Amino acid sequence: MTTIQGPGIFLAQFMGDKSPFDNLKSICLWAEALGYKAVQIPTWDSRCFDLQKAAESKTYADEIKGTVNECGLEISELSTHLQGQLVAVHPAYDILFDGFAPENLKGNPKARTEWAIKQVMYGAKASANMGLTAHPTFSGSLLWHTFHPWPQRPAGLVEEGFRELAKRWLPILNYFDDCGVDVCYEVHPGEDLFDGITYEMFLKEVNNHPRACLLYDPSHFVLQQLDYIQYIDFYHERIKAFHVKDAEFNKTGKQGTFGGYQSWANRAGRYRSPGDGQVDFKTIFSKLTQYDYKGWAVMEWECCIKHPEDGAREGAEFINNHIIRVTGKAFDDFASAGTDLNHNRKILGLE
Repeated sequence: MTTIQGPGIFLAQFMGDKSPFDNLKSICLWAEALGYKAVQIPTWDSRCFDLQKAAESKTYADEIKGTVNECGLEISELSTHLQGQLVAVHPAYDILFDGFAPENLKGNPKARTEWAIKQVMYGAKASANMGLTAHPTFSGSLLWHTFHPWPQRPAGLVEEGFRELAKRWLPILNYFDDCGVDVCYEVHPGEDLFDGITYEMFLKEVNNHPRACLLYDPSHFVLQQLDYIQYIDFYHERIKAFHVKDAEFNKTGKQGTFGGYQSWANRAGRYRSPGDGQVDFKTIFSKLTQYDYKGWAVMEWECCIKHPEDGAREGAEFINNHIIRVTGKAFDDFASAGTDLNHNRKILGLE
């Protein structure tokens, strides 16, 4: 077993135009002062990172790593969530997801997809340049608009959607393999990989690719009413990244999992700061430790009520309190009779 690394913090929700959130060094100093030991870097935010440069220049990658290290932190992972989303976009979502793309690519889905694929591949090389082995991202989606089948889905539609998704991701997965880095899909509503079944459908189409791994975030499973504890039992060998994000589900006589088009604060299922929701993190940390998870526990702040800076401050302590320092001995070692082959044979009645 391995002691989980942490606490880490995902910087995406904290980057801004005002100090200390407007550049990598100052936000890292802020995070370190709160007790964090690592940062997960959003590679689309030019205020803290140049993804292409980190992929093409080992010198620049080392400079970024040095800046973070000088602040007393490590880099847990680089994230291409937004770029991964754009690898596969159904036309119904083109206008909405154009917001994730550069200005010159908006309104040009083909060019946007090509850019997104290249971006995620930059993520592989940049990660390798920094000595990282896990890379969080999204899968994108061609089928999400059909998740509730009305009108009924035509025969073969789902299979064709996953074949196309795999066709786009296989070259990316192979490149990640060349770089020695795992792709960690955040299984998430809105993606074609949104639960265990859809992940397995994708795995089948990519021939169980060894780099098609997972970022585990239980909050998304609370909102789906999926057993997020048993999920670890099923997929622990593929879990290579971990977001500590809380959630709650409070059904009423007026709404359930679909949320009634309400704001996050008024939904039955909503995200909360760590410790404020219903996720059983004590069992999660125990399970991941038992299964020898070797990565980081990274706090992701998404709360519809609490101020982000309060969530960040509390999150570091929350993770620290849940990390289990693994034991190097068995609790009953004091009663051990030692190891002796002849003695063991006598116990078995063989002498």
